[in-house]
Amino acid sequence: MTHKILIKNATIVNEGKQFIGNVLIEDQKIKEISTSPILVDVDKVIDATSKLLIPGLIDDQVHFREPGLTHKAEIKTETIAAVAGGITTFMEMPNTVPNVLTQELLQDKYDIAAANSIANYSFFMGASNDNLDEVLKTNPKTVCGVKVFMGSSTGNMLVDNKKVLEGLFKECEMLIATHCEDEETIRANTAKYKAELGEDIPMRMHPVIRNEEACYKSSSMAVELATKYNTRLHILHISTAKETRLFRNDIPMLEKRITAEACIHHLWFSDADYDTFGSRIKWNPAVKSAEDREGIWKAVNDNRIDVIATDHAPHTIEEKAGTYFNAPSGGPLVQHALVAMLEMHKKGRISLENLVHKMCHAPAELFQVGKRGFIREGYFADLVLVDLNQPWTVSPNNILSKCKWSPFEGHTFEAKVDYTFVNGAIAYHNDAVNDSIRGQRITFDR
Repeated sequence: MTHKILIKNATIVNEGKQFIGNVLIEDQKIKEISTSPILVDVDKVIDATSKLLIPGLIDDQVHFREPGLTHKAEIKTETIAAVAGGITTFMEMPNTVPNVLTQELLQDKYDIAAANSIANYSFFMGASNDNLDEVLKTNPKTVCGVKVFMGSSTGNMLVDNKKVLEGLFKECEMLIATHCEDEETIRANTAKYKAELGEDIPMRMHPVIRNEEACYKSSSMAVELATKYNTRLHILHISTAKETRLFRNDIPMLEKRITAEACIHHLWFSDADYDTFGSRIKWNPAVKSAEDREGIWKAVNDNRIDVIATDHAPHTIEEKAGTYFNAPSGGPLVQHALVAMLEMHKKGRISLENLVHKMCHAPAELFQVGKRGFIREGYFADLVLVDLNQPWTVSPNNILSKCKWSPFEGHTFEAKVDYTFVNGAIAYHNDAVNDSIRGQRITFDR
């Protein structure tokens, strides 16, 4: 039976334009977009007067912890948080337990998502110093990319063998996404400050230990390898102003072979915040100086940085309460990423059109996601309706990630997600998630 929903009088932000319009959803797809009334019998009418309608966000970097680390998070719990935050599609990283270093382990994650994910999904294949043959079996039509940790990570996923890196960049035909921090630099800094300060190092030393040099040395090497072999390279979570010099904006994104991502925490926080938030803003790469934050914002707005993502990586609050060397890096962000960026828009940091581009259109184009990331007739109805004037305060009572904490606790946001649609179904409305729906495995037009 055909199911139809009409969203009327919405302020639609899509493909660089804003206009008042109406959108008809029929089953999973967008059937019609019009500035004139859509006169058709429907099952539900949503009056979106004074509300913002944008495409569902595509988050190209999350850590949902399943399998093996489910005391921190699960695919179901984190996709509940994601759709509440307007994220309708995610791409998840391979440093779960076991690490995703074989095609069989990759398929296991797809099977878990098919059973449990509220949002649409894809998973990165993992690379190590000894699984190149497995990496090269990855199907570029059905897998978002290959993840290379060129810095500390979980288990056997640090790729620090130069010969292996050369082989990956030379032979891999699909997108390589990299975490770039130089391990040798980090180890030297760790030894230096441990000798000076002992085990009780303050959290504000995190960007000193995992410093600009560690990031730039690794990122510049990745760019050098990609340039040498014409590899499709995407560098994740840029954290320094210096790194932004590695990227170009003189050609359209679709013509770039090397692209870059910025994350919410590097756009929001600075090293001045460590004394307030402590381990709650301890990420790898580290949140760095206000000057670095300014440099990242500049690169986002002048298109040297192509997408904005979360690097959502939850741990339990008990784990985060440890000392510097014991507290793990990472934190939850999917539920609050969109409203945080809308606050940045209100402060004049980013236009609505560019926000939608960086969080919806660009990841769809960069990864060549099929029929998502835009409000277009015939595309999947992944949509978000936002009330820009509905203040709410983040508290443990309304945090939906399994870990139940957030670096935004106590902060009042002015905007709130009203509806999230995943493949035409209402996934979120009135502070409630429809956890009976299931997202789809996304495909890629490569």
